[in-house]
Amino acid sequence: MKYISTRGQAPALDFEQVLLTGLAPDGGLYVPETLPRWSHEQLVSWVGLSYTELAYQVVAPFVAGAIPDADLKAIIEDTYVDFRHPAIAPLVQLDHNEWLLELFQGPTLAFKDFALQMLGRLLDYVLEKRGQKVVIMGATSGDTGSAAIQGCKRCKNIDIFILHPHQRVSEVQRRQMTTVAGANIHNIAVEGNFDDCQSMVKASFGDQSFLPADRQLVAVNSINWARIMAQIVYYVYAALALGAPHRPVSFSVPTGNFGDIYAGYLAKCMGLPIDQLVVATNANDILHRVLSDNDYSRHQLKHTLSPSMDIVISSNFERLLFDCYGRDGAAIAALMKAANEGSVQIAPAAFEKARALFDSAAVDDAGTVAMIRDVWESSEYLLDPHSAIAVAAGRACRRGRDVPMVALATAHPAKFPEAVQLAGYTAEVPLPHHMADLFELEERCTVLPNDLRQVQAFMASHINA
Repeated sequence: MKYISTRGQAPALDFEQVLLTGLAPDGGLYVPETLPRWSHEQLVSWVGLSYTELAYQVVAPFVAGAIPDADLKAIIEDTYVDFRHPAIAPLVQLDHNEWLLELFQGPTLAFKDFALQMLGRLLDYVLEKRGQKVVIMGATSGDTGSAAIQGCKRCKNIDIFILHPHQRVSEVQRRQMTTVAGANIHNIAVEGNFDDCQSMVKASFGDQSFLPADRQLVAVNSINWARIMAQIVYYVYAALALGAPHRPVSFSVPTGNFGDIYAGYLAKCMGLPIDQLVVATNANDILHRVLSDNDYSRHQLKHTLSPSMDIVISSNFERLLFDCYGRDGAAIAALMKAANEGSVQIAPAAFEKARALFDSAAVDDAGTVAMIRDVWESSEYLLDPHSAIAVAAGRACRRGRDVPMVALATAHPAKFPEAVQLAGYTAEVPLPHHMADLFELEERCTVLPNDLRQVQAFMASHINA
């Protein structure tokens, strides 16, 4: 398996190289040169597999010999040991043919655990084999940072620097990052928004001269292909549990950076019978606007009750556009350059391809709170705000009740008490037992200005020898 850049001017890499590279040197994102295809018979043979058994079947073709089969199986088995539910990704029924896929059973109570627990173990394996040390630099709007720290904290060949927007993540999200002890773990609160943090990460990957000569940056954001790969698994797991491949299944996905739903798109491309893929956004609705009206313009960031989706620029959308433009790297490079300079429109043929693949809806804070309240009153199931947006968008876009609609529940409601309280739920939502002492632990965090040079100088001075 080889991986190529969406902008067409970077060398093709194998899995081990792409794991350690993140952003391509031409500024693009790596994607598989070709995708595996699953036959009907192959999907039937996977029905009834455990989550870890299925994960091996899905992931193995993408690794393609970079890791021996026995070692890969061991890595995958170890990936999910800290998940609280034996099903790993359990399904809960809300209504007739309406389901929630609980993706918050991991150690940090968010769907990012699925990818980052695996990524940490893959990095640990590859770096140990190569005798190499690297620097992880990531930006988070709330959940990626804690999941990355938990997934990579034990890796002795890694220094971790996570940027988050100062005072713009929930208290639980912040404490999940800042209370993890370790000389190799550094939390940086940037006096800006998530897009500022993400821009610093991209700029640093483009010019790594601030690092020591024997270090390179590795991405934990969803620009890293391994994260997308790991997320494909739960689409297959849920669909098979609900009758695939003998009948289609639909998914509604709360998304800001487009990575999670892009994994669902890949599953569909590979043969999983998916009827609808619903892009569910909050008031920061660039994905809904571009898919419904071909409006790819940037709007001012709005701070919402669903902060993990407070994103203006959806990085992974470039991967979809690459396919919609017929894998024309030069066209994508020109489009991304124009998008950075101002408002652009997607070419009509590419826009029609994208619109045929996805439905979309935007849900504001009032709609989010109303959905949390409605679901609690009808079923006594408490949603977090991101999951509520998925349910609301799925209901708004659903074409019929004969196909199961699965809303991705991406976080635990205890992480977002403000939204839950606004919905009228007055009782305290307890954290799971393993996090019961979260508010008693000492925090470690450095607040820095929204200035790339100061952030890079801090990183350079805190890398372990």
